[in-house]
Amino acid sequence: MGVPPTWVRRILLAPLVIVAALVMLVLTPVWLLVALALTSLVPGRFRLPRVLWLVTVYLLWDAMLVIVLFGLWIGSGFGYAIWRPGFVTAHYRLAAWALRVLFRIFGGVLRLTITTTGADDGEAASSLAAFERLFSSRTPLVVASRHGGPGDSLILIHTLLNEVARQPRIVLKYTLQWDPAVDILLHRVPARFIVPTGFGKRHTGGGLRVEEALAELATGLGPDDAFVIFPEGGNVSPTRRSSRIARLRDAGREAMAERAEALRHVMAPQPGGMHAALDAAPDADVVFIAHTGLDRLVTLRDIWRELPMDKGITMRAWRVPRTEVPEDLDARAAWLFDWFARIDAWIDAQPVVSA
Repeated sequence: MGVPPTWVRRILLAPLVIVAALVMLVLTPVWLLVALALTSLVPGRFRLPRVLWLVTVYLLWDAMLVIVLFGLWIGSGFGYAIWRPGFVTAHYRLAAWALRVLFRIFGGVLRLTITTTGADDGEAASSLAAFERLFSSRTPLVVASRHGGPGDSLILIHTLLNEVARQPRIVLKYTLQWDPAVDILLHRVPARFIVPTGFGKRHTGGGLRVEEALAELATGLGPDDAFVIFPEGGNVSPTRRSSRIARLRDAGREAMAERAEALRHVMAPQPGGMHAALDAAPDADVVFIAHTGLDRLVTLRDIWRELPMDKGITMRAWRVPRTEVPEDLDARAAWLFDWFARIDAWIDAQPVVSA
């Protein structure tokens, strides 16, 4: 599915989300009464009212951001100074505040908690302090995260902005430009919307185009920046896992394909994006991120079944100094695979919370 041209998204979609938010807000008493009346017909703990409330909140949140972003555009001289450092910083601060608000509301309704740690079992330091310590030095970072479960990329960006004061450079799937607030905001900070390999009926993206976009985005990382990448290329799914293993075998990498088959929670990482980012940011350290708590939520049916989620999300980080990152591309690819095997083992060791 493609996205409309920029002028259509700005002139039509952006005002439309404001109208939709106002309509949902005005009709709140009506849909709330209907949802409560239907609760006895829908299994679960007020699933329908929760979903409708979250939809209303998200629309209002999106509309509020669009209005504020329009004000910033006017304040920048109708876009003339929108890329000056002060306005870029203002957009990052707006994103941090907006995500704090969103997670406060969604976390309360869905009963979600997020725990961060950078400490191994037995370390005396508190989990949050250990996590923050991994991001504390003024050094550019390449943050490589597993990709599993709905909203995990939002959780990571929220954590980088609000917990460790890093300015993330983000790579997103091109279809997210349908969301007006995400579209406008992330076209005003360092970010790239890409067409991944294998999406859509025609091969219009992926491969070298994506790697070139990643290299461009990673160029010039500052001491407070964090380049965010998901080396698996998408959320873990049986189809993607099988495809990845088949591609390794087709490339004659039988030993690596067998290792990929042994991974239970993650997929074999694709090294091209990491190569591009690390080569473009030669002074950057690497932080690997693992998380657990959203693993079972693969389909919309899974998400509906789990509402309210009552879940604790644990995020674990490891930092690798640049001097320990291999320069040879084959050695670096094997090193990246080793780290994802370590992430897989960490997830496997976490306690399983029954539904």
